[in-house]
Amino acid sequence: MITISIIVLTVIISLWGFRDHSVFNRLCLYPYEMAAAGSGYFRFVSVGFVHADWGHLLFNMLTLWFFGSVLEQQVFSEVQYVLLYFSAMVLSSAPEYRKQQQNPGYRACGASGAVSAVLFSLVLFQPWGVVYIKFIIPVYFVLFAVFYMLYSWYQSRNASDNIAHGVHLWGALYGIAYTLIVKPESFSIFLDKIRRPPFL
Repeated sequence: MITISIIVLTVIISLWGFRDHSVFNRLCLYPYEMAAAGSGYFRFVSVGFVHADWGHLLFNMLTLWFFGSVLEQQVFSEVQYVLLYFSAMVLSSAPEYRKQQQNPGYRACGASGAVSAVLFSLVLFQPWGVVYIKFIIPVYFVLFAVFYMLYSWYQSRNASDNIAHGVHLWGALYGIAYTLIVKPESFSIFLDKIRRPPFL
């Protein structure tokens, strides 16, 4: 239910931002304005509820639905799951905030940092789980995670949109670190399962 609630709230606010650009501007990550005013730190959270376009929103919410639902039901308590999602949102944006404080042209949006944390947290427990790309093409979780990171790496160097591609890596690393701390057994579970792929 938590995952569905986050998705519904994110879709509603993102659609609002699509229709009213002033809403998008108030909620997106804008390091230059935040640093100059010494305020607006709520944007570290609100950034995850606005998206650049339909494709960006759909990709993030589908990924959250596939991975977050399983993580919520099988791995973490409700409190642990909520803490993972929202702390990842904040901490994955912090490096980008520090990097872009002197750049008035930089704005970013999206739940990518939190979604990356969720994705890589579940990969530790179910590396050979299956996600269906476009509901048709089956891909193992661990391979999807690798593709997700390569895509993020490429986009962070080539994209000129408002998507905070640079936070994907930080979100992924944080998701792994958080899970190893909260569920230390996840490391041995991952090693055991990665040695036993289903296709051998």
